[in-house]
Amino acid sequence: MTDTKNLEGTDIAAAVERYVRFWNSGADDVLTRDTWSDDVEYCAPVGVLRGPAALVDFRRQFGEHMSGYEFRRRREPDLHHDRARVAWELITPDADPFATGTDVLVVNDRGRVCGVTTFLDRAPEGFDSHAHV
Repeated sequence: MTDTKNLEGTDIAAAVERYVRFWNSGADDVLTRDTWSDDVEYCAPVGVLRGPAALVDFRRQFGEHMSGYEFRRRREPDLHHDRARVAWELITPDADPFATGTDVLVVNDRGRVCGVTTFLDRAPEGFDSHAHV
């Protein structure tokens, strides 16, 4: 990852860092506002969410279910134009990967994530990704 900005000067790498921090944070209104566009669409095997409030609620519910998890990158993201490919893993408190995946982020010209498509590379045990389509 040599160039972290797109042609319009938007810092895509900074948007990725805010994205990762969002999934690991508690209720932080400033981080939420700085991470997501108002019209963000998050498309994942569990469903499609729209808007920052839906993502905050999803993060809260997941945190209640998986207390103490850590969302972290597996490597540096691949960046081009207004997109970032982020390989991630969810780590449980005992340091075991719960799941791994790849997210493709679309970042608008204000540096906010306006679209996410999530792919599970290794789903959690017992999770049937086809049941949620």
